[in-house]
Amino acid sequence: MENPRPEKVAVVDEVRAKLEAADAAVLTEYRGLNVSATADLRRALRDAGGEYKVYKNTLVRFAARDLGLEIEDLLTGPTAIAFVDGDPVTVAKALKDFAKANPALVIKGGVLDGQVIDEAGVKALADVEPREVLLAKFAGMLAAPMQQFAGLLQALPRDLAYGLQALIDQGGAPGAPADTPQAEADAPAEDTSEADTPAEDAPAEAEASDTNDTEADESADNAQES
Repeated sequence: MENPRPEKVAVVDEVRAKLEAADAAVLTEYRGLNVSATADLRRALRDAGGEYKVYKNTLVRFAARDLGLEIEDLLTGPTAIAFVDGDPVTVAKALKDFAKANPALVIKGGVLDGQVIDEAGVKALADVEPREVLLAKFAGMLAAPMQQFAGLLQALPRDLAYGLQALIDQGGAPGAPADTPQAEADAPAEDTSEADTPAEDAPAEAEASDTNDTEADESADNAQES
C-alpha cells in the first residue's frame, strides 16, 4: 500500500495477528445473508469456539502476503473469516450445518496449521468427529488392554500358586512329602562280609603272638648260658 491510511494499517495488522494466533481460519462469502441470519451465524460460531469477522479483500490480501499464505483464489466476493480458537472441527461443522439451512453462505476454503485448504477440505474437516469424541474413543481403546493386563496380573499369582502346589503334590519341589515305603525299599542291604573277616582271623593272630614270645624267651636263656 502506498501512503496507507492509519485505519487500514490497523486492520491489516489485526487480520495478520488473528491469522497467526488462530488454530484455523475459514473464509466464507456471506452475500445474501440478512442481518438476522448473520447474527445467528455469529452466535453459532461463537458457541463453537470461533469468531466471525468481515474484512475487505484487499486488506486481507496484504495480511496474507506478510504471512506467506497463498489465498488469492479465496479472496473473491464479500469475504468474512471465521477465526478458530480451539477445535477446528467444531467450527467447520457449525459452518457446514448453517450453510445447509442458509444456502447464501458459501464456504470458500481456509487455513489449517499454516496450510491452505479448499472448500472440500473444510467440508471434510466438518465430517471428522469432534476432539472430545475422538479422545473418548482413544481412552476406551487404551482402557481395554489395560483391563486385560490387570486381569493377567491378578491371574499370575493364582496360577503360580496352583502350579507350585501341583509340583509339590508330585514330589518335585521342596516341601514335597517323602515317600517312606519306597525309600526303605530302595535302601541297599547291609554288607557284613568284611566285618566278619577280622573276627575269624583273631585266634590265628593270637597264636602267632604266643610263638614269637616263646622264641624270644629261648634266645634270652641261651645267651645267659653262654
